Amino acid sequence: MAWAVLLAGLTWISVRNDPPTVREQRSLDQAGPVVDRAVGELARAAGAGGLLELGPARVASGCRVTPFEDGARLRREVGVLAATGDEQAVLAGIADRLPASWRAGVGPGVDGPELRADAGDFVAVEGRPTVDGRVRVVVDTGCRPVGAGYTPSPATAAGPETAALTAALTAALTAALRALDRPGDTASELVTAPCPGGGLARTAWSANGPGPAASTAALAPLAGNAPLLDQPPVYAYRSGAVTVLAEISPDATRLAATVGCPS
Repeated sequence: MAWAVLLAGLTWISVRNDPPTVREQRSLDQAGPVVDRAVGELARAAGAGGLLELGPARVASGCRVTPFEDGARLRREVGVLAATGDEQAVLAGIADRLPASWRAGVGPGVDGPELRADAGDFVAVEGRPTVDGRVRVVVDTGCRPVGAGYTPSPATAAGPETAALTAALTAALTAALRALDRPGDTASELVTAPCPGGGLARTAWSANGPGPAASTAALAPLAGNAPLLDQPPVYAYRSGAVTVLAEISPDATRLAATVGCPS
């Protein structure tokens, strides 16, 4: 009887004072900052010449943490330039530049090389090639309690440098929209991630509905006829410090303008 009372007491103390040790005990609001920081680390690891875009946060509800508790999962993506045949080297370079604590590595996958890493707090990182000269790296919390929910990092910050970068993103996005015969004043969404050394990586992106649009060839003058990626319907180029990514299909015209983190 005494042992049972002691065990119950120790269990209560452990629950009160020990940090959670499984994902099901870490809520989405606790994992959100880890995801955002991980995206910033990936932006730095990709380098200014390789980073194509930061994806917005996607929260999907309806999963089950336990048979008795609903949950949600948070995912963010990072798009990185990778010419056909270079995917393994690009993923390996990213893995080498990630924090040692992530234990990042690249190995064979079902459809090609795969990067796997652990960003901490049970947040998984996985990267693999797409079919159009890119690799896509996904940061994923898995299903967990919602808690207070995910709150995105602030998309804006004060200071002349921030204003200059925002202006550069807007100008690059507007120029691309006009070249493609789309409205240059189309509202854009700004997504950010904190850089490891301070500051923010950011992507401004705009998605237009169906309708006539020029082909990606219309962007060649903006690229100085030296694109980073030219695999229609996907096209990417540099405009000063900004990387512009265009995806054109009969269903939509999607543009992203990105400034990454210092290497």
